Amino acid sequence: MRSSSRSIFRLIGVLCLSLIGLLSAQAQSSAEKMPGESSKGLVLVAGATGGTGKEVVKHLLGNGFEVRAMVRNETKARVLFGDDVTYVVADVRQPDQLIEAMSGVRYVAVAIGSTRGDPANSPKFVDFGGVRNLADVAAALNIQQFVLVSSSGVTDEDHFLNRMFDNVLNWKLKGENALRASGVPYTIVRPGGLVNKPGGQDKIVFAQGDTTSGTITRDDVAMICVAALQTPEAVNKTFEAYSESGTPSGNWPALFAALTAN
Repeated sequence: MRSSSRSIFRLIGVLCLSLIGLLSAQAQSSAEKMPGESSKGLVLVAGATGGTGKEVVKHLLGNGFEVRAMVRNETKARVLFGDDVTYVVADVRQPDQLIEAMSGVRYVAVAIGSTRGDPANSPKFVDFGGVRNLADVAAALNIQQFVLVSSSGVTDEDHFLNRMFDNVLNWKLKGENALRASGVPYTIVRPGGLVNKPGGQDKIVFAQGDTTSGTITRDDVAMICVAALQTPEAVNKTFEAYSESGTPSGNWPALFAALTAN
């Protein structure tokens, strides 16, 4: 009975969001024309203060996008970004807070992650629930493209990270599936092991099938995310991303075009 009630309430919530989306379409069009906004559009970055999220913000600004950083602590975020971005305080676990956060934006970039030791911030509620909430609101508000940073290895139920971190990869896969089911145009990036060093030094490799492994800098992951927002060939693609020795990649359309939509 409880499960049935939750489903009904969730359906009612989605219907309400759809009505809000209809009202929001005109507001979004007007917001895109506001003085001072980049011609490339406004991007909501969820997880903006995280290791990868910070790099995404940097590359968005460097490529002429306007950024709205969605954070839970604006004071902390201002230390990082100052007045280069606008801010909205919201929690991905609270769908009602996401409507205002996402209103008027053209794109959404998500680099959120759960933390250990806090059951309320577990992979179930963040990597799955948070992504699902964002995707539902994005669908209702007709967001043009949703870029999600996931992880390689998500299809391996026996992956050691699942044993170490509360089935984190299983929950990330559920989050991916929720995004794909939402109907929002998406790009899902599954990076290999994340490295904290400058990017743009190595060849970037895209793969599909979740059968390979490797590492990649957060900086390079951010570059991929921002390139995806500027490349039609990236829409509705899910892929792994790694780096290897070689000439840095620059032909993003060719890399994305070689992928199969999934």
